Amino acid sequence: MDETVGRGAEIHTMLNEDGGGPWGGRGSGGGSGGGNGDGLGPRNPWNQPPRKRPQRGGPGPSALEKLLTEGRQRFGGRVPRPDGKPIWLAAIGLFILLWVALTSVHQINSQERGVVTRFGRYAGTLGPGVNFTFPAPIDHVRKVEVENIRIIDIGSTAANDPTLMITGDQNIIDLAYSVRWNVRDPELYVFELADPDDTIREVAESAMRAEIARVSLDDAIGSQRSQIEGRVAQRMQEILDSYRAGVAIQGVAIKQADPPSAVNDAFKEVSAAQQEAQSYLNAARAYAQQLTAKAQGEAAAFDKVYAEYKLAPGVTRRRMYYETMEKVLAKSDKTIVEAPGANTYLPLPLAKKGAGQ
Repeated sequence: MDETVGRGAEIHTMLNEDGGGPWGGRGSGGGSGGGNGDGLGPRNPWNQPPRKRPQRGGPGPSALEKLLTEGRQRFGGRVPRPDGKPIWLAAIGLFILLWVALTSVHQINSQERGVVTRFGRYAGTLGPGVNFTFPAPIDHVRKVEVENIRIIDIGSTAANDPTLMITGDQNIIDLAYSVRWNVRDPELYVFELADPDDTIREVAESAMRAEIARVSLDDAIGSQRSQIEGRVAQRMQEILDSYRAGVAIQGVAIKQADPPSAVNDAFKEVSAAQQEAQSYLNAARAYAQQLTAKAQGEAAAFDKVYAEYKLAPGVTRRRMYYETMEKVLAKSDKTIVEAPGANTYLPLPLAKKGAGQ
């Protein structure tokens, strides 16, 4: 019915364009509408202004529809086929090959190990080199660094962030130290520890507090620092092994061991006084040892002289006399010689007589 209405409209428009009604076209006079030739006569009631032809089916197609239509006409209404096969089949095959190649081949470095899980369950550990597994999502490989030494710093050297601990003699000490560790068993490290850094930090603090509580303040600050570091590392390793953490503790280093900042100056003065007193004690001990060694030497020499005296008393007495006189007269400027028949002194009566004269 729409087509019939459209046809009628087209015929009516053609008639209007010719300027005639149902009884013909223009008048004999050359005018339109059956009037006189100059066109001033009455208009033909059947003449109407020309109209545009109506478009069928509403508004025309959009630019996108035209582009799709041209594409379909260019390819004959089908998707292009290389070698007679649809291109989407080739694309799917290529994607599958790439997926298998990328998820089945794994390059593991010398400092790494690869932990393989198959459907979420542990299936093995890959060593260094090129390794092959089932493609994802069947197998999943997680690379873990085992040779790299990791460091965790605990405490701070800044005065506004102290780490205070109580020593065995009920004193307070501010400690700052670091822990060096690496992965020993990758499979245990992956499955047993949810947050390795926090776990190792808490274990280190527990082990250090337990060890500091056994020593005095002086030992923690000075003489036994290295022994404390070794015992803390050993205690940490025992605790982590009980957790099945798969971690190896390489060492603990104490970077700061001071009293609290509020009493640090006074403590330094006390320490300086103690060191000065200790130096005086060391000097006194050295002097006492020197005198003791000298006395022991003189006693040994006297024992040797006494042994000679028992063998020859007269000779020994004379020798001792001469040696004593040499020591006494060594600093004198006068030399006394005893000659036979000569008096080395003036008799008293002659001295008085000479004085009287």
